[in-house]
Amino acid sequence: MTVYLRSLETAVPPTVLIQTEARDVFAAQPGLSRLGTRLVGTCFDSAAIDTRHTAVEEMTKDHRAENPVFFDAGTGLLLSPSTKVRNDLFATEATKLFIEAAQKALEACPEITLLDITHLVTVSCTGFFNPGPDYKIVRALGLNPAVQRYHLGFMGCYAAFPALRAAKSFCEADPDAVVLVVCAELCSLHVRTSNDPDTIMGSALFADGAAAAIVTAREFPDKPALLRLDHFETVLTPVGEESMAWNIGDQGFEMVLGNYVPHIIDDHIIGALEPLLSRDTSLQGLPYRDIRHWAIHPGGRSILDKVQSRLDLSDEQLVPARETLRNYGNMSSATVLFVLRRILDLPSAERADDGGERICSMAFGPGLTVETALFTKISSCGVGTTALSGDAATRSTQPESALA
Repeated sequence: MTVYLRSLETAVPPTVLIQTEARDVFAAQPGLSRLGTRLVGTCFDSAAIDTRHTAVEEMTKDHRAENPVFFDAGTGLLLSPSTKVRNDLFATEATKLFIEAAQKALEACPEITLLDITHLVTVSCTGFFNPGPDYKIVRALGLNPAVQRYHLGFMGCYAAFPALRAAKSFCEADPDAVVLVVCAELCSLHVRTSNDPDTIMGSALFADGAAAAIVTAREFPDKPALLRLDHFETVLTPVGEESMAWNIGDQGFEMVLGNYVPHIIDDHIIGALEPLLSRDTSLQGLPYRDIRHWAIHPGGRSILDKVQSRLDLSDEQLVPARETLRNYGNMSSATVLFVLRRILDLPSAERADDGGERICSMAFGPGLTVETALFTKISSCGVGTTALSGDAATRSTQPESALA
């Protein structure tokens, strides 16, 4: 049975962080060693990021809070709220993003009604609350209260693929199923000042955002789907368990992101792709660059550099990932969906057949886990209301002066 992705929409908080300003704030914090100060400059400047978004309104220089919790704009000091304080803000602000992204996905798919949704899968690794985001979406949007709800928590940057894989399985089991998948992450809640290289790297990379998709096997002759969901595979690399992790600390969640991660990916990316590409005989033995599109999770610039070099991909094939990183940073599980959206926004190529354009996609996370997927692009989204429709969307929400 063929399963399709019929809509894919994104959402970001309105507060925009400017990378160079964030670098200067982090580098000026008391308690940093000389090495820590140098690492801040190196990590922020080499991240290939211009702007990110945050749900923490306080993180702008122009915002003056009577009792600041995360950032005191008057003194320039980054503060250290407890994990509870951070998680309480997650419950409020993540709910907004979950609902906004879900609403956009539904509006972009008018052939699907609210009561058509049979399954809801939500994803996040940056906070917890219950009743959770699945419940909030059902109540806010007026979905059938009997919709089957699932939440994938604390998986990390690759979690959009298990969510889409589950959606595909639901649709294969029930031809009438319609699955709403929503990822929302507030990574910026957990940034803090430190001399630790992993913490500094996380502060330079991570950001907030959400994405939502509608998946179904139903066909609508008058409106083609966007993507065909072909195959998914999961691979654990033989090394890397200690190199990438996501732990809960007293002052927020703590990212372990060792500088050896790009080398692990470089060594094992070919093997990680083998199970996926073996599922399609037309791709076996084909040079990687002959697969038209590559939707790679931009975990960082060096990861993209290693993937491009190892697979001999063109600069053009990396544009969707690099531009997502440049404009939005690493939004954990939502990020690869932003990259896919960029690919869907590209004009469809002129082809002699109607077989569609192949997309090979991958994301990386704790373990080290490599999730891979094959899609076929059937039609283009065109320019819509998505946050990825151009840099103008970023500029239009940018405050006059911001922390990052």
